Amino acid sequence: MSLEACRSLVERADPERFSAAQLGTETAQKVLWPLYAMNVEVSRAPWVTQEPMIAEMRLQWWRDALEEIAEGKPIRAHEVTTALGTAIGAREAALLDQLVQARRWDIYKDGFDDEAALLAYLDNTAGLLMWVGALALGAPEDAKADVIAYGCAAGLARFLQAAPELEARGRRPLVDGTPEGVRALCKTVLSDMPKATTLKRRLGKDAASVITEGWQTRALLQQGIKNPTRVAEGALGLSEFGKRWRLLLS
Repeated sequence: MSLEACRSLVERADPERFSAAQLGTETAQKVLWPLYAMNVEVSRAPWVTQEPMIAEMRLQWWRDALEEIAEGKPIRAHEVTTALGTAIGAREAALLDQLVQARRWDIYKDGFDDEAALLAYLDNTAGLLMWVGALALGAPEDAKADVIAYGCAAGLARFLQAAPELEARGRRPLVDGTPEGVRALCKTVLSDMPKATTLKRRLGKDAASVITEGWQTRALLQQGIKNPTRVAEGALGLSEFGKRWRLLLS
């Protein structure tokens, strides 16, 4: 029941990762549902309260849960942590702790100091999420940099789509939100993004399933290069037909 609860949570809260995970192998789905469900819970934690201390406590709860998994201790009862404890081991739990710590940026209204800080945030959130999934599914260690780069690119695409909402909530998501700045950022990240087909071959059948969540990424970043004003307009995105077509090709 715990795995099914994770699947339902992802379906409701993260429909694009849900669509991607459904195409994964049966083995991959047993890892991806709890992993993506944990990501939903952690990413929403800073936003469910206006009180930074309460948000910090919510993130600390997840850090404590991950510590229990990493140290082989009894895991606190929760539909996500129960499934997650089965899906990952100590290495993956330690990496997810870094992801939770990175999410502290979401609590406060301070902007990133520079582009390097923004990219580090994306590496440690979307990038690490993708790498943890790949690692749990048997990916070789030498694929880490490429998987994180791919995840970072996918994270940037989502981050740019969310930028207008983040600004409406008083955040400063981009170091340089001008069209020139957005175009340069998209070019930088896209140039570091490995080709999906090459990366999937390196990872193996099960671990390759984690790459599918980036099925829109290249098109969205290219859109950001060609027409960067779409970010500020909240118009960065593909048509429903375009989404379905790219997902089928992924």
